[in-house]
Formats: sequence, structure tokens, C-alpha cells
Amino acid sequence: MATTEFGRTVRRWRDRVPPEAAGLSAGEHRRAPGLRREELALLAGISVDYVTRLEQGRAANPSEQVVEALGRALRVSGPEREHLFHAAGLVPPGQGTVPAYLTPSVQRLLDRLAGTPVAVFDASWTQLLANPLYTALMGERRGDERNGVWRNFLGSGSRVRHTPESLRALETAQVAELRAAQSRYPADQRLRRLIAELRANSARFAELWDAGAVAHIEASRKTVDHPRVGPLTLDCDVLSVAGSDVRIMIYTAEPGTADAERLALLGVLGTQSLVG
Repeated sequence: MATTEFGRTVRRWRDRVPPEAAGLSAGEHRRAPGLRREELALLAGISVDYVTRLEQGRAANPSEQVVEALGRALRVSGPEREHLFHAAGLVPPGQGTVPAYLTPSVQRLLDRLAGTPVAVFDASWTQLLANPLYTALMGERRGDERNGVWRNFLGSGSRVRHTPESLRALETAQVAELRAAQSRYPADQRLRRLIAELRANSARFAELWDAGAVAHIEASRKTVDHPRVGPLTLDCDVLSVAGSDVRIMIYTAEPGTADAERLALLGVLGTQSLVG
């Protein structure tokens, strides 16, 4: 019953989210005013097939991460988020865990930045959401790859170009921020498992963790090697949201430069790819 109610709820709430509100093109010949399944899947970072099975009640026991991601993509309010968890047969995360909820005001802010690559991360540097232009810039990330620390130490890395010095600085800052997150959220089991996996499988992470380095991820100028439009040198700023412990990462190009032209082209290419 819970699985069926969860699927019905996702289906109903998908219809009420205009694609423009999520930074997507409405296009033509849409049969419904809301998000398509593939658009919801893109925003939530899960597969279209899984969204389909959830809505049809053929997938049981969605994880806490999936429910949270779908709630963000569906722009749910606080009470609606609780209902979504209960419909999935889960208890909403409580105090002592890394916050992953975005308030409607933060969502509205992100909506107004549709022409700028923007992503939101939690305190453990897990990507909560990304607008289509950020995904076009950095590539689509699923599973463990959505966590920036895991991706850099154990995964595929990123399209950002690094010198040995900048890579060391990034690694040190990521380890330090993960340690700070652990001290703030000692009851978060996912965070504990992430740290344990990193320590067990990355000698570099374990070395930095044991050294107790202190650093922060700061604004910087980065070059992104994109496979379709070539290198883009962009300013990367990280904004903190007071009271929620989430970080908004924004990439911008200096107006009138070749980088700005490439970023604008990427916006067109990314939109065409999604609609196709």
C-alpha cells in the first residue's frame, strides 16, 4: 500500500511542476503541463526506468536518498516532504543527520539562475541537485559519483583542470570539510559509511584524515575541459545558505569573452540534448 501511494503521489506532484520552474524548456506538443518522467529523473539524478517503476508501484522500498531527491525535484514543502517519506514507508530524517531539504525560497533563487550553471551540495559535498546547464557543463552524476569527495578520491574525478598544487589544495579542503561535517552530524550513518569507505580505499584520503588538516573550499577561477565546446575558464563561487548548511556552487564567465560564448553555446547544446 505504501509503495502504491508513493507512486501515485509522485505522479500527481510531477504534473503540478511547470518545466520552466525547473529551468527546463517547455517546448511544444506537451501532453501535460508538468514535468515529463525523463525530466524528473534528470533533476533527481535517478534513471527514467526507476521513476516509471516507482510511479506504477512496481518498485518497492525506495531509499531515503531517492525520496529526498524526488522531493527536491518536485519542489515539495516541509509537510509534503514528511508525507512523501511516510508514503514510502520511511521516517523523515531527524536531527543529527546532514540536512538535505531545500526551502521554497532557495528553490526560487535557483529558478532565477536558469542561465547560469548552478548546483547545490549538502555538508558532506553530496550533490543534491543541479540545473540543466550545470549538468551540461560537468556531466551527469549518479550514485556515489554525486559525492564530490568520493568522486575525487575513488571515482572518475571531474572535468576541472588541476595543477598538482591545486589538486592537493582541493583534497585537503575536502577532507577537512568532511571532518567538520562529521563533528556537526555525529548521528549520520551515511556520512560514517562514506568516511569509512574513503579511509579504507584511498591511502591519500587516510593520510590527510589522520593528519587532521584544516582548510575550506573557497572561490576560485577554474578551467573546465568540456568534450563538446572545449575549455572554459570560469569563476566558481560557493555560497552558504544560513540555517540549512547547504552550499550553492555557481559558475560564471566574464562577459564579452570567448568563455562566455562557449557557455552560451553549451546552454543551447544541453537543452537540445535534453529535449531530444
